[in-house]
Amino acid sequence: MAFREEFAAEARAERPDLALLCLYLAAEADPALDQRAVDEAQIELDRLAGLLPYGLRGARAWASAVTELLGGRMAFHGTPGDYDRLSSSLLHEVLRRRRGLPILLSVVWLEVARRAGAPVYGLALPGHFVVGFGDPEEGVVVDPFASGAALGAGPAEAAEGPRLAARTLDIVLRILNNIRAWAATRPEHSGVALWALDLALLLPSHPAALRYERARLLVERGSYTEGAVELEEYAVVVDAMDKEAATRIRTEALAARARLN
Repeated sequence: MAFREEFAAEARAERPDLALLCLYLAAEADPALDQRAVDEAQIELDRLAGLLPYGLRGARAWASAVTELLGGRMAFHGTPGDYDRLSSSLLHEVLRRRRGLPILLSVVWLEVARRAGAPVYGLALPGHFVVGFGDPEEGVVVDPFASGAALGAGPAEAAEGPRLAARTLDIVLRILNNIRAWAATRPEHSGVALWALDLALLLPSHPAALRYERARLLVERGSYTEGAVELEEYAVVVDAMDKEAATRIRTEALAARARLN
């Protein structure tokens, strides 16, 4: 709970800090992640950025230098086994292990490159996340999960760059979605799914259905009254658009309350 207020405030900042949001998020999973550890992670990103050559120009030069540093000298990359670890979604652990999911490795690429002054952006692809350099029309894209391997792009693919370029809060929501997906197959970690939902609901823009998902999760965890209240509140929202769905949700709320008897 220590960093939730900071997470909410940063998410509503004019220019949200991606690294800070990822670290505040990670603190929910790792109670040992205090302010000192957050600062140390930021210092490590600064240190890595300082290792990049000075005076780089052009998208390909930046892509090559960042990839040589992070994917080569520092050996950041992903493996299939990383999908089974919650730590693969936690920035401080990815910095420590130099392993992680594609989106977290991309966060490292993005934050190091940005600190060095590179023109860089994240690209949200179906089922994957990569990093682009320079003007999206140039199509200079690398895959941090594969140690920064270059991805070829023809004119048609490159033209999709502006449409797919991910905003900071989109990236954070996608990370939280990954964490929820990880927890969904592990009922013993329903608490992880709950805090991931709580943080997603703190973002200025989020799917309304997350409120329904949270209410149902509360019921599953045995918080019948709290879950019923949230189901009823969500039913009020849904009622204006879909009365039949609202009726079903109210029935779920009644069933939750009945489990108290």
